Amino acid sequence: MLDLNKAVDVKGLNSEELAGLCTQLREEIIDSVSKNGGHLASNLGVVELTVALHRVFDLPNDKLIFDVGHQCYVHKLLTERHTGFMKLRNEGGVSGFQLRSESEYDFFGGGHSGTSISAAIGYAEACKLDSKNNYAIAVVGDGSFTNGMIYEALNNAATEGLRLIVVLNDNEMSISENVGAMSNYFGRLRTSANYYKLKRRVKKGLGKIKIIGRPIAFITKSIKNLFKKLLVKSTLFENLGIGYMGPVDGHSLKKLEAVLREAKYLEKPVLVHVCTQKGRGYSFAEESPELYHSVSKFDKAVGVTSSDISLSDNEYSGFSQCFGKNLSHLAEENKEIVAVSAAMCEGTGLTEFKKLHPSRFFDVGIAEEHAVTFAAGLAASGKKPVVAIYSSFLQRAYDQIIHDVAIQELPVVFAIDRAGFVSGDGVTHQGIFDLAFLLQIPKMTVYTPERYSDMHDMLLEALNSDCPCAIRYQKGNESEYDRAEFKDFGTFRQAKFGEGKKVTVITYGRTVKNAYDTAILLKDFCCLNIISLKKVKPLDTEALYKAIEDSQLVLFVEEQVKTGGIGEYIISELVTSGKKLPSCEIIAVNDDFPGHASIEELHKKYGMDASSLAERIKKSIT
Repeated sequence: MLDLNKAVDVKGLNSEELAGLCTQLREEIIDSVSKNGGHLASNLGVVELTVALHRVFDLPNDKLIFDVGHQCYVHKLLTERHTGFMKLRNEGGVSGFQLRSESEYDFFGGGHSGTSISAAIGYAEACKLDSKNNYAIAVVGDGSFTNGMIYEALNNAATEGLRLIVVLNDNEMSISENVGAMSNYFGRLRTSANYYKLKRRVKKGLGKIKIIGRPIAFITKSIKNLFKKLLVKSTLFENLGIGYMGPVDGHSLKKLEAVLREAKYLEKPVLVHVCTQKGRGYSFAEESPELYHSVSKFDKAVGVTSSDISLSDNEYSGFSQCFGKNLSHLAEENKEIVAVSAAMCEGTGLTEFKKLHPSRFFDVGIAEEHAVTFAAGLAASGKKPVVAIYSSFLQRAYDQIIHDVAIQELPVVFAIDRAGFVSGDGVTHQGIFDLAFLLQIPKMTVYTPERYSDMHDMLLEALNSDCPCAIRYQKGNESEYDRAEFKDFGTFRQAKFGEGKKVTVITYGRTVKNAYDTAILLKDFCCLNIISLKKVKPLDTEALYKAIEDSQLVLFVEEQVKTGGIGEYIISELVTSGKKLPSCEIIAVNDDFPGHASIEELHKKYGMDASSLAERIKKSIT
């Protein structure tokens, strides 16, 4: 067993030691992810590949960039981060993605698909300008090749002398099963084996011939392109001026090192096609790689249990499934409803819709911009498209939301999953910006369901609208507490607790429970008036003002950025309408990027937990 608390000198290990290291790395990954949650299957698939990259290249002088970063765990374990890895994705532990602030070995941060080749080209070009001979290596999963930014980068990659190597990690899937023409194209490359079989047989045969074998091999190498042109059509990459090598077995260190060294010495942009098995070395993940893409804590001896077990139509495992079930039911009644996913069918709860309405389900791959404009085209054709995308991924399609949907007043419904804080995945996945960019878009309606029971009515209202609508909701379950005191006022619910000076808390989603817990703590100190917003745009300003006008203090609490959030929006709307406001304070994320931590830890850090809210109220009105 090697000491992973130190940087591992993989270059000095023999074949037996390397095999032992690969086994050790897999055990460490399975152990840590089972305790902390994380991305399992993809990391188990790149153990040999990552070890080979560390052996062939001079890291950190050469730069290794993982696209998205789902598969960077082995890299972290090889670079003195073992202690932090044991607290993976938790406060005080390492991030689940590459992070520049974490290590000199992380040249470029990740989290979203399609960025690695652009960043790698940037480094390679900088090296040319500085007369350096370092290499830039981008490791890209085949799922990322559905992202348009990849092709924008490849279009600019074919520069003479650019030391760029793109490693295509082909495991035949991304988060969901890969879709589209590029997936089929990679399949053809994998199965176009005639040329590669012939090459291996000739090389092996010539090696057995004494004296003349090597000269013949040299001549053969110079004419191999002729054989290749006869047996295999030129690849897309070669047509772009980028060398293509592979496919190669991604679990053979010997073959991986050989092809990577050959690519390195070409001193030109090269794409190395590596075939790996997602979940390699852990039978449960090998059998169900989709289930083990991203997991919560689990018993590694038993494996992950499915969350879809025997739930009735009125029971849900979380807001994602609540959305998916309700949309499926509404689609039974309305044949114009279609669903659009950007490679997140399971994550956004659309599995049932896909099964029940396969012809009306569209997975466009990791292509959020295309998903939105595609949905706009469907809406312009009379369909009722619902685009289900995570909040942090929808940011990538901001221009399309404005230009292709809102300006044309097309009735596209955005189901925004993972809105607000998200534990574990960290800074790149926090859904804290969607309201700031949605609220400023003219004629956009924005819903914020706090209960499962809201989802059906909001979906139905949005699908009947003639304008774009967004329904944004948290990851996980609805909060459990006594809602008996809450009364419905159309666009919001209201409840009052206690006696004395009146303080109003305006919030929505998960933090309504925090406000309720605050009211219980302050029941003998003040009258806490809680307003739970169901619809945040457009506002019923008259009803809302009536509910808060006699308050001594109004607190806005939200898992969003402060600038452009609900607090600023409501204050602006009320002031513009001529209302005289009580003293107001906004509790939100102020000029910061929240990192990886639990929801409870994030609430405490930003002063949104019940005890922090209670203390703030006491200080403000005493």
